[in-house]
Amino acid sequence: MSSSPELTLYNTLTRRKERFDPIDPANVRVYACGPTVYDHLHIGNGRMLVVFDVLFRLLRHLAKAGVWDGGKGETKVTYVRNITDVDDKINARAAELGVDIRALTDEMIAIFHADAKALGCLEPTIEPRATDHIGPMLEIIGRLIARGHAYAAEGHVLFDVPSDPDYGKLSRRPLDEMIAGARVEVAPYKRSPTDFVLWKPSAPGEPAWDSPWGRGRPGWHLECSAMSWKHLGEIFDIHGGGIDLVFPHHENEIAQTCSAFGHDVMANYWMHNGHLQVEGEKMSKSLGNFVTIHELLHTEKFGGRSWPGEVLRLALLRTHYRQPIDFTVKALEEAEQTLDRWYKLLEGTSIDYSIFPRKNFMAAWTDDLNTPSAISKLYTLFSSHRAGELEAGVSELGWDIHNSVCASVAVASARQLGLMEHDPLEWGARRRFSLDVDEARVSEQIQIRLAARAAKNWKESDRIRDELADMGIALKDNKDGTTTWEVKR
Repeated sequence: MSSSPELTLYNTLTRRKERFDPIDPANVRVYACGPTVYDHLHIGNGRMLVVFDVLFRLLRHLAKAGVWDGGKGETKVTYVRNITDVDDKINARAAELGVDIRALTDEMIAIFHADAKALGCLEPTIEPRATDHIGPMLEIIGRLIARGHAYAAEGHVLFDVPSDPDYGKLSRRPLDEMIAGARVEVAPYKRSPTDFVLWKPSAPGEPAWDSPWGRGRPGWHLECSAMSWKHLGEIFDIHGGGIDLVFPHHENEIAQTCSAFGHDVMANYWMHNGHLQVEGEKMSKSLGNFVTIHELLHTEKFGGRSWPGEVLRLALLRTHYRQPIDFTVKALEEAEQTLDRWYKLLEGTSIDYSIFPRKNFMAAWTDDLNTPSAISKLYTLFSSHRAGELEAGVSELGWDIHNSVCASVAVASARQLGLMEHDPLEWGARRRFSLDVDEARVSEQIQIRLAARAAKNWKESDRIRDELADMGIALKDNKDGTTTWEVKR
């Protein structure tokens, strides 16, 4: 059996941290609510992508270590992240732009995939589209009507909330709050104001499918119930998304899935990441602080420049996933400076990619994805690169103390979080290029300075050093008489 620490996760359903034990030791099953593809994803959506990518990486690591199958390392991890490609927001956006709905969703999906890749996210095991699952949706509706949990009215089919005595167990909201939250539209055909739509008529020009209750399209909540059922089963291990999805989306998913299949639970563990605000304020277009992943990566909207995806990822992971996060230019600058230092330390160092992450890093990572604590371990490892400081970084693993081992342990740990996956020299070259540094001039000035130092012309040597510092270049004189340099922001 593997000696890896056990995994604990905070379960929104029970409001406590619990040890994670999969239903089937041969297949850990996870579902995360993906994007509604009507526009570019904002950085809050990016946080969800990164959080559940870290969970996916952790589950795969533990599965390979044989945590759940007696040390065999044959456990499969099935991560489903859906795409909602039929929705009122999509219809409205396509009409606003005067474009075909399918053309809009295909374009947004391509941009979403590029954004997720730039953030360092692995591809999910399965990425179902809602429009490919109309049949399963109709089957669930049929089950709900037959069991007395749904009814047809004026071309709609609605879930009968009072028929489910457990409704509200995830969000734990009082009835009056749920009624207020349900009043998105005044619908006289509803038996109860909390009843929600499973199927509704489509207007001319909108996507529509034939059904026993008339030609129309599904409700949003039904889509995720159908996709999770078809790819993960009636009950699976983990369901997650942003905290804003707890009510009504996830509450309604539980109600319709459990009522359709006759179970008490839909998923054993429910995970939700916290809200994101920008520079201390709620992100909104009216405040002008609404920023998309695409804009952060490719424009100068935020902080007057674009940002590497790995910088965004580290900035997001420095706050625990369940806590609200304040996304600031300062946080991005700090994350970038950290990565610059770490990559600089790796230049010219041989990395052994077969080495395992450090044990105390794993202890933090498996404690409800405590990435701030895990990252603090990385700071220790990367700052312990000099021979005289290595013992604390690697002695528990029993290796000889030298730079390459310490660097290998640091990289092995960092890569579990999707960090430090670039070539150090390429990262350094990109950074110098992005800051418009004239490398030829820097090299020329260094050679002139070395000549001045050889002639003991300390005044000229200091002048060149200060001139380069004004350009954002920091010099490091080595004992062998050479000089290296790096960019300082």
